[in-house]
Amino acid sequence: MNRHWARIGERGTLAGMTLMVAIQRHLGRWPFRLVLAPVMLWYFLAHATARRASQSYLQRLYPALERRPLARWWHSYRHFLTFGDALMDKVAAWSGDIADGRLTGPGIERFTAAIDGGRGGLILVAHHGNLDVANALAERHPGLELTVLMHTRNARKFNALLERVTGRPRPHVLEVSAITPATAQALAERIHTGGYVVIAADRLSLSGGRTQCLDFFGDRAMFPEGPFWLAALLRCPLYTLACVREDGSFRIDFEAIDDTGNLPRRQREAWISEAMQRHADHLAERVRQHPLQWFNFYPFWMNDTGFHHDDTA
Repeated sequence: MNRHWARIGERGTLAGMTLMVAIQRHLGRWPFRLVLAPVMLWYFLAHATARRASQSYLQRLYPALERRPLARWWHSYRHFLTFGDALMDKVAAWSGDIADGRLTGPGIERFTAAIDGGRGGLILVAHHGNLDVANALAERHPGLELTVLMHTRNARKFNALLERVTGRPRPHVLEVSAITPATAQALAERIHTGGYVVIAADRLSLSGGRTQCLDFFGDRAMFPEGPFWLAALLRCPLYTLACVREDGSFRIDFEAIDDTGNLPRRQREAWISEAMQRHADHLAERVRQHPLQWFNFYPFWMNDTGFHHDDTA
């Protein structure tokens, strides 16, 4: 049986992560990249689960890689390098080192317009691109109440690093597994007073919960129902937020995808099924445009248990 993604612990020490951050901040991007290459090569070779998951994913995008093992490994290593770059972009985002001029895309104005509307809502995100850059948009709106629902247990070292090197607290974060009816009521009040709740819709909860098997890149994958049930219960606007790196800049997309304010109770389950597949299709479209910025390094599809094409440890 596959291990749950949240049980796959962090690799690397806090001291090592801190050193990498120091190199980028004091020596610049290129010295950092020179050090990053061998570090990520070690991680690529040592972490078989992540490597196999990367190759399984890339073969779905590029079926010819199944017959070209060297090309498959090279693409997968580049996938890891992109992940390493994204980690440092997170640090830069929370340090305030990313200039406003590097933020592009229609999502910036749409985000501002939604906030100015005063209604609040639920924002679906995914582990594609760099959400910490997008979350930094909240700093442009000092009065914005933003709550992030996420799993923190498998990323404690990196979260500690962010707060240590930036000197800034991250947004209000709630551990997904700790949500109670009282928490849900508090989230509803936050949204109804114009605040926003952010939740990832591409990873299963460690504590269980209902799931649906959806079509994703032509194969079947499990997605959590929780974010969509939450949207139905909160009766609020539903958005997607994404941020990807493009040639040194960061493109931000923020889109309204639905509104459950008038959703009848008897139609909730049908709406959830339809909305989940629609969201998965939308995510797949975005991922195809920036494939190396997909950062789910664990068995994602239903038939990933075998990893037939990479049998090394």
